[in-house]
Amino acid sequence: MFSTTQLAKGVSLHIRQTTQFKTVNFSIKWRAALTEKDAAHRTVLTNVLQHSNETFTTSAAYRSYLDDLFGTVLYFDTSKRGNEHTVLMNVETVNDQYLAQSNVLNEVLELLHTAIFKPNLQDGDFVASIVEREKDMVMQRIHSVFDDKARYAQQRLTQIMRPNHAASISANGTIETVATITPESLMEAYMHMLEHDIIDIYVVGDVDEKAMIDKLRQVLPFTDREQYEKEMLMAINQPGDSYTKEQQDMKQGKLHIGYSTPVLFGDADFPKMQIFNGIFGGYAHSKLFMNVRERESLAYYASSSYASHYGLIFVVSGIEPNNEKKAIEVIDEQLVALQNGEITDLELTQTKAMLINQLKEALDSPRGQIEIYDQYKNLSAAFSVNEWTTNWQSVTKEDVQQMSLKVKREAVYFLCGKEEQVDASN
Repeated sequence: MFSTTQLAKGVSLHIRQTTQFKTVNFSIKWRAALTEKDAAHRTVLTNVLQHSNETFTTSAAYRSYLDDLFGTVLYFDTSKRGNEHTVLMNVETVNDQYLAQSNVLNEVLELLHTAIFKPNLQDGDFVASIVEREKDMVMQRIHSVFDDKARYAQQRLTQIMRPNHAASISANGTIETVATITPESLMEAYMHMLEHDIIDIYVVGDVDEKAMIDKLRQVLPFTDREQYEKEMLMAINQPGDSYTKEQQDMKQGKLHIGYSTPVLFGDADFPKMQIFNGIFGGYAHSKLFMNVRERESLAYYASSSYASHYGLIFVVSGIEPNNEKKAIEVIDEQLVALQNGEITDLELTQTKAMLINQLKEALDSPRGQIEIYDQYKNLSAAFSVNEWTTNWQSVTKEDVQQMSLKVKREAVYFLCGKEEQVDASN
């Protein structure tokens, strides 16, 4: 799917030469171990790099130049996967082949160099006023989770299930860690990222592969770096089956339930667990949706998700607070049904079709191709749609039943209004 070239030790360039798109897309990913302190610094750093640099010292000047490059899009962001924190830079620009007279691609490549290696500095450090402004923006983003009750409930459940664990560390850090950032500490984080992070560079578009490799060697002069030791994620056995209820000023209750499974991303049983999750609550034909929401009318929404890098499965639902006990009972019944092998041909075939269609749809965009390949590239077998179609199609009802037996409930978290006194733990 992509051809890979090593630009330096720990720096990989992946190019997909294709006529599928009229744009050229770049994605640069810097990876390091995930910690709250580093996540906070790296998130503020992306905000600072996003809005100005040595050449374009104001956000307005920067945006104007991108507009002049036929609406080129350039942005920084952060994310996490397993125990890794990622700073990413995504760029999308028009392919020169579709312009009468232009050299946009070369200008964009030079801009990559400027955006990364020539930040807006004052006396050798980031500008204090800009750092403070972007710290405030990040702290507002972190605080906004509190106002989104579904996100807040999911955050609390994860913290309860996996305290002091990568699963519960936000890619943005915490308000407390962001507040400690100084221009000097941000510069240290920036230099460490450039010099020590493992880097993957992606290019998708109708480009001359050799010329692109040569050009990127010039504009992205990353040096050798050592692969850091990736800490293995270990299963954490929680004592018992915890129940937590919290109250805030709100009306709709948020019922979130967490389960653990020993099946992780890349394991032999991973495709089977994906099918299990799809039938359990991943889609509109799932048992949770059809029974909790449709049959019993207990929830405004009810679904499940599989956090495969952490071996966690989450059920999320929005309910009337007085339906809490009944909703938990019906959710439990759906897992028991799967454990008893109550799986229809239709549930199995629809789930397989949804997974296959989702994969194909993702590959219809340059960004989707990059993200899919980036996620699957380190598996033992080379990624292909045919291979994963075969993986899913070969899953049987018995396989799904076996997966359901590996799923253990660990925690129930219920967030509701202060006037409600119902307690499902009794």
